[in-house]
Amino acid sequence: MPQRTSYAQGTPCWVDLQTTDQDAARSFYADLFGWKYDDQPMGEGLVYSQAIVNDGVVAAIAAQSPELVAAGAPPAWNTYLAVDDVDATTAAVPAAGGQVGMGPFDVFGAGRMSFVLDPAGAAVGLWQAGQHIGATVVNEHGALIWNELTVPDLAAATGFYEQVLGVGVETQDYGSGQSYTTFKVGDRSVAGAIPPMMEGVPPHWHVYFGVDDVAESAARVTALGGTVLSGPMDTPVGPMATVRDPQGAVFSLFATAGAQP
Repeated sequence: MPQRTSYAQGTPCWVDLQTTDQDAARSFYADLFGWKYDDQPMGEGLVYSQAIVNDGVVAAIAAQSPELVAAGAPPAWNTYLAVDDVDATTAAVPAAGGQVGMGPFDVFGAGRMSFVLDPAGAAVGLWQAGQHIGATVVNEHGALIWNELTVPDLAAATGFYEQVLGVGVETQDYGSGQSYTTFKVGDRSVAGAIPPMMEGVPPHWHVYFGVDDVAESAARVTALGGTVLSGPMDTPVGPMATVRDPQGAVFSLFATAGAQP
């Protein structure tokens, strides 16, 4: 698949993992997805490990900040949405019912970013590309394939992203009382939105990675010390499973073959 060179505003463009054991996480994902790493210095002896698939960057792994560790925050995958002007977009967040958690600030020459919270409390990064556009390989084994907002009040949350990012929102009916909401940039669906599937799931942006064989990859997760939380299962758009890595970060596996989200 040709490498990505840009992302339209409102499109998920990057994901990274903030974890309690960077070395162990690097080993787990290398064994699971075949990732190789390009370590970028962050100062004070820290590195930002960018994962490589087919000569392109797909994600990154970093150590949790001392503040997150002190707060007892679990390891988690973060989603970043592309924006044309991060300062202007971030400034629009409070009026739309969200909160600014951090930034905007420059990330060396890579780009400029902020972290914000939508009205439900789901955190998401806003990324204005500089030298780093985000993932240059997607929809392949070991690469990002889909991002999904999980919040209890879909109407309030989707309205926030419509107002702040200018994305469209569409709900598709699959029958038997099942429906699925997507964010759209032009005619293209770029991300999804669902209510929590069980009690106790906090508002968040969920990350899906493509794999050639969901059942095989889910079994591999278990063999590597992770946990399969649900699936493998067939869905209207293809096989998937939700898993947790050994440090506690949750993500999903989705089949690259056939229909994609």
